[in-house]
Amino acid sequence: MNKKKDCEPYNPLPEYLAIGPSNIHGAGILAKEDIPGEVVIGITHIYDPNFQHNYIRTPLGGFLNHNEDANCELLDKDEDYHYKIIKTLRKVEAGEELTLKYSLYDICNYL
Repeated sequence: MNKKKDCEPYNPLPEYLAIGPSNIHGAGILAKEDIPGEVVIGITHIYDPNFQHNYIRTPLGGFLNHNEDANCELLDKDEDYHYKIIKTLRKVEAGEELTLKYSLYDICNYL
């Protein structure tokens, strides 16, 4: 077991992201600095059949808003669907909101 890793404080988001006001809906995930394309940001959903829609959303997954021209994509991290991650599709500028293309009405099919 890596004791140093176990002693590190929990951070709900990478240091280059923040939760802030969204022009899309309420609050969103904002880039504090430029993020290149094709960067894996982190885990958004963890599979658990005891939760609504079978997934627990992490802070990262809970504040991602929809955009038809999304700058991130949702990916299955393993073939057994245990968790999902997001990856940038293109460069995300500092101050820009991270977004996914999804439907609130079809969320179960999307996940």
